[in-house]
Amino acid sequence: MQKDMQQMQEELGNKELETTVGGGAVTVKVNGKKELLSIKIKEEVVDKDDIEMLEDLILTAVNQALTKADDMMSSGLSSVTGGLGIPGLF
Repeated sequence: MQKDMQQMQEELGNKELETTVGGGAVTVKVNGKKELLSIKIKEEVVDKDDIEMLEDLILTAVNQALTKADDMMSSGLSSVTGGLGIPGLF
């Protein structure tokens, strides 16, 4: 089972996940290892008088993408462990 889990972690770690917020204003891409791969910002949402809104959009997108990565890893590993819920595994 440990070998299967390591293989699953490696496979899921290499998968890329993308999240878009603000009607397409900010797009964030992460991998299953929760590494931030890219941030794309549409030029029209960059307003020097409202930087706080852009910061909020970026935070929201990053947090959503990281949550997707966690969910993907959890569901992938639970398929290997048969839903045993091993503490500290993930």
